[in-house]
Amino acid sequence: MTQDGSSYGIYLITPESPQNQLFVDYLANHVGCTVYVQMPSAAFGKFNKSCSLILLDCDYITIEQLPSWQESLPGELAKVSMAAFNISDQEHAMKMLACAQLKGIFYRNESLDIICKGVSALINGELWMSRDLMSRLIGFYRKYQGNVLRPTCGLTGREMEIIVLLSAGASNQDISERLFVSEHTVKSHLYNIFKKINVHNRIQALNWIHQNLGPLLPNINMERDVKQ
Repeated sequence: MTQDGSSYGIYLITPESPQNQLFVDYLANHVGCTVYVQMPSAAFGKFNKSCSLILLDCDYITIEQLPSWQESLPGELAKVSMAAFNISDQEHAMKMLACAQLKGIFYRNESLDIICKGVSALINGELWMSRDLMSRLIGFYRKYQGNVLRPTCGLTGREMEIIVLLSAGASNQDISERLFVSEHTVKSHLYNIFKKINVHNRIQALNWIHQNLGPLLPNINMERDVKQ
């Protein structure tokens, strides 16, 4: 089941139903993309190269099912950005983020217009999470990871926050806006981070993060704190 749109494509992981078809139509018309509905229990067919996002319906994929479902994705789809909707609350969001590499979180009570705005941001490579959730994630990271890494790498608390944002490709401007500092300050922090972990650029830094830290938070990638 698809809707004609632009070169962008979305896999919507949800059962086919008249209500879900209305959601498909709304997304296709307001985001300007092609929407492919995929049953949660069905195997994926041929990968469509236009797919830019996988959108999971959490009413049909539980926290317990999510890890094995994600592992079953074909290799090409495993690289596609993923987001979840029908999230009940922040606790539910944290548990979902601990199980999968999600770049977007949509709560159950959010309007269709907000979901479309978030989907557009995700397609453009941004992150879509509330400020409250983002702050909680950074706090989680600082509490459980910071004390381990600081003695080894000599990283400060602020440098740890920047690494969290850097790990998902945040730009200097993104980091500046999220941490309320100037871009010049961000560049100074990055220079110090690169020196401490003995790398020369962002690509090397991302490789170092992947090899030495794994997922900074449980399978979480962070790029931009989008206001909701």
